[in-house]
Amino acid sequence: MQDFLLIFQDPTAWVALVTLVVMEVVLGIDNLIFISILTNKLPAEMRERARKIGIGLALVMRLGLLFTIAWIVQLTQPVFTAFGHDFSWKDLILIAGGLFLVYKATKEIHHSVDVTDSKEDLVGAGKNAAQVTFASAIGQILVLDLVFSIDSIITAVGMTPHVPIMFIAVIAAVSVMLLAATPLANFIEKNPTIVMLALAFLLMIGGTLIVEGFGVHVPKGYIYAAMAFSAGVEALNMFSRRRRDRIKAAQGGVPPTRH
Repeated sequence: MQDFLLIFQDPTAWVALVTLVVMEVVLGIDNLIFISILTNKLPAEMRERARKIGIGLALVMRLGLLFTIAWIVQLTQPVFTAFGHDFSWKDLILIAGGLFLVYKATKEIHHSVDVTDSKEDLVGAGKNAAQVTFASAIGQILVLDLVFSIDSIITAVGMTPHVPIMFIAVIAAVSVMLLAATPLANFIEKNPTIVMLALAFLLMIGGTLIVEGFGVHVPKGYIYAAMAFSAGVEALNMFSRRRRDRIKAAQGGVPPTRH
């Protein structure tokens, strides 16, 4: 306890804590988008529980990984060389997670575009029993939680040597995710065009994970700047559509549609 208090007597520790919390929240956006789209495919009465379980698993996984920091750091050590690049376990996990994300996002985009497609959707069991669908959703959330958790913890290790700061930052970031999950999911559900934009984000994130696994570093600032710009354009489109609906409703008495 005394060592814990000594850490926070250093002003740089507070700076590291705030910076790490912000970084962890930003890194959690990717996971949150996936969870929001995925759980919206479940029956309404299951969505909230699935989000809480999914985000709770993310917290447990990240805190558990913090207890194995020495092992996590070793994941960055090369295990074999191919195509002139030294691949580590972290690289392989990123590539596998990226491929999973690209596959799922592509599948859902196809399912959304082709309304006659009767194949399984993002959850993977559209017509199966609710319990099976719920289990499928939780399983897929768990897979992505693992990928994003390892990336998150390695980022934390690179920013501060103090484990207590990492614990506080992870708990704070996951708490923000828990508070934002339902509002984000509801917003996506009420605005169908946002779904396609969010799936495009997942494609981009998946592609980024793959190229980073092959040793090509993509600055996160570029990714989130592109996402913010795209979201801004879509917000303008939504405002424009709603304004046109209000004008038509006022002129012809037609009730405005919801977008």
